[in-house]
Amino acid sequence: MKIVVLAGGLSPERNVSLSSGSMICQALRQRGHQVAFVDMFFGTEGYEGSLEDMFSAPLPEDLKKVAREAPDLKAIRASRRQGGNSMFGKDVLELCTMADVVFLALHGQCGEDGRVQAAFDLLGIPYTGSGYLGSGIAMDKDLTKRLVAPLGVLTPKWKTVSYDAADIDALTEDTELPCVVKPIDSGSSIGVCIAHTREELRQALEQGLALGGRSVIEQYIAGREVQIAVLEDRALPSIEIVPKQGFYDYANKYQPGAAEEICPAPIPAEVEEKLGQAALTVFRALGLSVYSRADFILAEDGNVYFLEINTLPGMTPTSLVPQEAAAVGIDYGTLCEQILTASLEARRQGK
Repeated sequence: MKIVVLAGGLSPERNVSLSSGSMICQALRQRGHQVAFVDMFFGTEGYEGSLEDMFSAPLPEDLKKVAREAPDLKAIRASRRQGGNSMFGKDVLELCTMADVVFLALHGQCGEDGRVQAAFDLLGIPYTGSGYLGSGIAMDKDLTKRLVAPLGVLTPKWKTVSYDAADIDALTEDTELPCVVKPIDSGSSIGVCIAHTREELRQALEQGLALGGRSVIEQYIAGREVQIAVLEDRALPSIEIVPKQGFYDYANKYQPGAAEEICPAPIPAEVEEKLGQAALTVFRALGLSVYSRADFILAEDGNVYFLEINTLPGMTPTSLVPQEAAAVGIDYGTLCEQILTASLEARRQGK
């Protein structure tokens, strides 16, 4: 097949996306496909060959490693020579129309929230993963919880707040501790803070202002961090995350050796079944398709608490979905091809 891997973009998860995309591109080329890798925001800036030649152009090696810190998006935006407000860089849409399918390696607000999917639907460009509506709902942590909680999916108590600096004092005093503060529509644990004290909560809220000031404040549940992927309406084996220090934040997710990842998770069979059923309930309730990864806390009392679901989960060297697939005999290249095949069928069915 002729494939475009679309990565990068203008999201706090940009660096993770570039790493995912480079790995996907490499794996698909090794399986005989013609694959072009392109940064959604910069497009062909600095590239002097033809668009056709991009399907065999060399991949920069430095993309595979994810930097410890999230990118400076203002600096990235300012560095684009063509300027303008479009999220699509030079020649991106033209290149995508040349392919049989676009593999979305995008993460976060610029690509995982349904807007790219909607644009591609209108342009008739097939793409991987869920459709625009399910993607948009899943990106909104508050809306996702509102939809799945009535279906018996246990989730920590939460409230959603839109605030500015003048509201921080009242929120700091009125919020029950301990709690977790997280942006309503971001991933990779960017901006996530656990607050055990009023001062920690104040700092978390101040940090949240930089990400828009619309946050979910969630009951903190002590327990084990367990995640589980869904692939073609089937739950894969769960994986337990044990950070060597702190919690599973941005740095611990993408720095090799920063966390121990155990797959299958060492949990009782009945808990594994409960996790799988909860992940599938969320997947189906939101109208998702092809694949996803749901995050849970296994509490000390044995309850399983759903946190959020990701419709374009990471495919970096340390990402979890490839590890879960490997546990059932699906290697990385096969996983990429399976996602492609299932996505083309989903688009054919109008999903």
